Amino acid sequence: MDIMANVLLAAGCSPAMAHALDEVEAFVGISSALLVNMGTLSADWVAAKKLAARKAVELGKPWVLDLVGCGATPVRTASCLDLLACAPTVVRGNASEVIALAAAACRGASGNSGGVRGVDSTAASSDALEAAKLLASQHRCIVAVSGAVDYITDGTEVVAVRNGDVLLTLITAAGCSLTALIAAFLAAAPPGPGQQLLATAHALAVFGLAAEEGLKLVPRPGPGSLRVALLDMLHLMEKDAVLAGARIERL
Repeated sequence: MDIMANVLLAAGCSPAMAHALDEVEAFVGISSALLVNMGTLSADWVAAKKLAARKAVELGKPWVLDLVGCGATPVRTASCLDLLACAPTVVRGNASEVIALAAAACRGASGNSGGVRGVDSTAASSDALEAAKLLASQHRCIVAVSGAVDYITDGTEVVAVRNGDVLLTLITAAGCSLTALIAAFLAAAPPGPGQQLLATAHALAVFGLAAEEGLKLVPRPGPGSLRVALLDMLHLMEKDAVLAGARIERL
C-alpha cells in the first residue's frame, strides 16, 4: 500500500486505501475511480472488494481489477473470477495471470493454471494477447497485459506500449502501483469511444517512462534507487517529456 499510495500522490492524485466492509461503499461514493487489488485475500477483504466493485458500477464510476497471483491457488483464481463478474472497466495482469483467468473463465473452474510462479509471470506478454482479447470481448472490458511490451485491448483494437525497464520487476508492488495509476487515468479520461483504452495505454506509458527517466538520474542503478527515482519522476515529469518519450503504437 505504501508505494501504491506514494505513486498516486506523486502523480497528483488523492488515494484512500480502504478495505473495511462497513466503509468501502462510502469511499467509492466520494472517489473518482476504484482499484480492486487481489494481492491480499481474506474472506472479509474479498467481500469488501465485491461490495466496492458493485457500488462503482451502480454509480457509473470506472473501476480496475488487478489480478495479483491469479492462477497461483484455487481460491485466488476463484476470487478473480467472482470480481470479473462484477463488470470491471479494466483488468490488468501479467501474462500468466491473464492466461490463467481466461482459462478459468472458459472452463468455469479455479485450479492452478500451471503458468504462475507466485505472483510472477512465466510467459511473455505477447503470449497472453489472444487470451486478453477473448476476456475483453466476452466481458466487455479493457484488458491490459504488462510485460517487456505492454498490450492493451478492448477485444477489437490492440495498442502496444514499449516503455519501462526490467528493474521494475524487482520492486515489490510496482505492478500494483501501475494498476493504481491506470485507475487515476481513467478518472481523468474524457468521455467518448476509445478514451478509456487510450487512458489505460497512457498510464502504462507514463509509468514506464518515469522509470526510464528516473534511472538516468541514478549513478549506479538498482531497485532501491529506482523506487525513489520513479516517484520523483512521476512528480517532476512535464507534458512535453511524455509526448516526446511515450512509445504507444496501434497494432
